Amino acid sequence: MLHHVELWVPDLSRASREWGWLLGGLGYELYQDWERGRSWRLGPTYLVVEQSPAMRDDGGGHDRLRPGLNHLAFHAASRSDLDALVAQGPAHGWTPLFAERYPHAGGPDHYAAYLENSDGFEVELVAPTPA
Repeated sequence: MLHHVELWVPDLSRASREWGWLLGGLGYELYQDWERGRSWRLGPTYLVVEQSPAMRDDGGGHDRLRPGLNHLAFHAASRSDLDALVAQGPAHGWTPLFAERYPHAGGPDHYAAYLENSDGFEVELVAPTPA
C-alpha cells in the first residue's frame, strides 16, 4: 500500500527544485513527472507537489501558523546527513527555523532540524538516536 502527501504549490518549477533537492538528500527518487506536478518516492511513501488549476489564490500563500498543515517530518539516515542538509539548505531555498537551538529545538533528546522553504512549508528533519 502506498502512502502519500500532496502539496499544492504556487510555482511548480521552484517547488520542484526545492523539494527535489531535499527529498533527494533523504533518499527519495523522482517517481512521477507531469505537466502540473512531480512526485518523489521512498519505499511505500511518496510526496507530490502540484500546481493545480483548481487552486484558489487568495494572495496569502501557505501559512504554517494558520489552520491546516503545520509541518511534515522526515527521518534522516544519520546525524551527519542531517547536518549536511541543514548546512546546504539555504542554497536550495530552505531557511533554518529555530537555528539558535539547533540541533535540539525539539528537546534535549531530539536531534532535529526545522527548515522552511520559499512557499512557507516547514519540514522537521529527525536524526536517529544513537544506540
